[in-house]
Amino acid sequence: MSFLFGSRSSKTFKPKKNIPEGSHQYELLKHAEATLGSGNLRQAVMLPEGEDLNEWIAVNTVDFFNQINMLYGTITEFCTEASCSVMSAGPRYEYHWADGTNIKKPIKCSAPKYIDYLMTWVQDQLDDETLFPSKIGVPFPKNFMSVAKTILKRLFRVYAHIYHQHFDSVMQLQEEAHLNTSFKHFIFFVQEFNLIDRRELAPLQELIEKLGSKDR
Repeated sequence: MSFLFGSRSSKTFKPKKNIPEGSHQYELLKHAEATLGSGNLRQAVMLPEGEDLNEWIAVNTVDFFNQINMLYGTITEFCTEASCSVMSAGPRYEYHWADGTNIKKPIKCSAPKYIDYLMTWVQDQLDDETLFPSKIGVPFPKNFMSVAKTILKRLFRVYAHIYHQHFDSVMQLQEEAHLNTSFKHFIFFVQEFNLIDRRELAPLQELIEKLGSKDR
């Protein structure tokens, strides 16, 4: 949640996606912020009683986009074509970009280029009222869950890249507590609703297990 970040992190990579004040989704976001403040993340990610699962996932997906946007915004000067010529998460995992419409065949590109493509693509999905309806009573489309899963799978890759390639910079900026809290919230959320395949989480498996065991 945005309250985790200090003023230095106000530089975002892409414009922040706002949830309209006064809307039901805004109320849900406020509920999420309040439960997060309690410190029990496992409980904070659970579907609030009587709420629609799609709407809960939509609100949280927007929030994770904003969080990652801020986190990546703090380290963009260290993530360059020269330092990160491929989009990787350690030596064993490399990502090639394709979005199925503009770029159909996966292309190898630098991390800053890949993350730019990725965040722009996510932004386009979030701004699409047919996919992420913000008005009360407008139903979510049948393919909403599969789109949300793809968004979260791709957002995970930004966390994985930051942890593997830029953790030193994060520590220099004293942002590691923000990064860890944000990632822990993200992981508990996707685990609660089974939103990302285990294989996709492999680049950060050790960290995920460590975060989970601390909470038992």
